[in-house]
Amino acid sequence: MNLPLYQVDAFADRLFAGNPAAVVPLDSWLPAEAMQEIAFENNLSETAFYVRGPEGFAIRWFTPAVEVDLCGHATLGSGFVAFHRGDAAGDVVEFASRSGPLRVRREGDLLVLDFPVHVPERAEVPEGLVEAMGGPPREVWKADNDYLLVYEAEADVRGLEPDFARLGTVEARGVIATAPGTDVDFVSRFFAPKVGVPEDPVTGSAHTRLAPYWSKRLGRLELTARQVSKRGGSLRCRLRGDRVDIAGRAVLYLTGTINV
Repeated sequence: MNLPLYQVDAFADRLFAGNPAAVVPLDSWLPAEAMQEIAFENNLSETAFYVRGPEGFAIRWFTPAVEVDLCGHATLGSGFVAFHRGDAAGDVVEFASRSGPLRVRREGDLLVLDFPVHVPERAEVPEGLVEAMGGPPREVWKADNDYLLVYEAEADVRGLEPDFARLGTVEARGVIATAPGTDVDFVSRFFAPKVGVPEDPVTGSAHTRLAPYWSKRLGRLELTARQVSKRGGSLRCRLRGDRVDIAGRAVLYLTGTINV
């Protein structure tokens, strides 16, 4: 069986920036074990599979280790591929997913994710988290299955050197570190060794947690953001009640064929 494969740099203005995602369009779902093996072979933080059926599109995401409930950058990449291939008519594609309906809207060279908001709440610090991160945060929050650690300054977030083995013992999908930005509203980094991703370059789903926190703190609905990983990426967020628009660009890096 031959399957098309695309690799897209999401939340990137140029190649070799943002977050690379593999996207595999399918006529029908493969067994979950086969999709997991493909994701492991791709060895990227996420591989997205989408199917276009009579009732519309559906999407699933796999890290090299597990299937996950939500992924932003691979959904952005899937929207890019659906537009690029002509699978999607018009400027909006909607994917059915484990996290409900997710839309990708094309606005010029921007792609806009329409995602559900996950509002963080104050949380107790789980044992070992601060030691694993290598620096004490100012505040600790939790939204859904992610911890959100708030630091004083951008330099604090950039300077973190987590112990990934220790961080992988924390019961959470991932840990978000964030602080006010020097030339954007806020910066962040995202660590998820528990699901096989030590540090994710740019994480759309993390901004479903970050946007409501910073919107309330700064008193604004529209926000600029940067994920300050080694590759880095820029995002724009706009809060709309229980939904958030997360916008960025995408660049096609690779097209190929999977032989299985």
